[in-house]
Amino acid sequence: MPRETGKVLLVGAGPGAADLLTVRALRAIEGAQALLYDALVAEEIIALAPSACVRVQVGKRAGRASMSQETINRLMLRLAKRGLDVVRLKGGDPSIFGRSGEEVEFLRAHGIEVEIVPGVTAASAAAAQFGFPLTHRGEARRLVMATARAGENQADDGDWACLADPQTTAAFYMGRDTAGEVAARLIARGRKPSTPAIAVENASRADARLIGARLDQLGQAVEAAGFSGPVLLVVGEATARARAWTQEASYREALRTAR
Repeated sequence: MPRETGKVLLVGAGPGAADLLTVRALRAIEGAQALLYDALVAEEIIALAPSACVRVQVGKRAGRASMSQETINRLMLRLAKRGLDVVRLKGGDPSIFGRSGEEVEFLRAHGIEVEIVPGVTAASAAAAQFGFPLTHRGEARRLVMATARAGENQADDGDWACLADPQTTAAFYMGRDTAGEVAARLIARGRKPSTPAIAVENASRADARLIGARLDQLGQAVEAAGFSGPVLLVVGEATARARAWTQEASYREALRTAR
């Protein structure tokens, strides 16, 4: 007999690679009776769910049509009220631009038990994959995460002053289409045009790509790269240590002028 009310788990799938799932996330997926997953979650991760599990793709991919947040909330509620254990599977970490706060508040207001299972976020995955630190003694004492998209969750005018601090590593999510705008705003707030910066496509995956550029050339470099997957922008002196960039002439010039 199904239970009267199920439970909802907001689970971080990480940035893409299945072997970056936490043990807790793996167990949650393997025990799911209903799986609501983002469009960017890898097929090999979705395949870990039981064959009898109800599976619904809810979209959530930049620039493409997706299910509204209100509809996702209502769907989770309806499935949980049917007595199913629901896994809401999100790319990265649910608490970093994943709307976990909204979903938790909605579900708890309707008497549904909710648990958050953290995941590896793209900035951490990119740093590990390409061998650079997000903080570094004498270079980066602070890490700030922001979205590069206009509107919701974007850094406001007050935040840009912090992001322009030369001792800050600034990681911008969803940055493929706004790299030039991000760079211009940082420079306008005082960040040196020669600051090293990188763009990482598909962080953690086998097809991940990294390009490096001076901050004032970042927009052009991203456009020329022709990225099609999700792109993370990382700005700051510590990014010059990325393995894929250290042999390029642009790296040496950026490092020389940033000092």
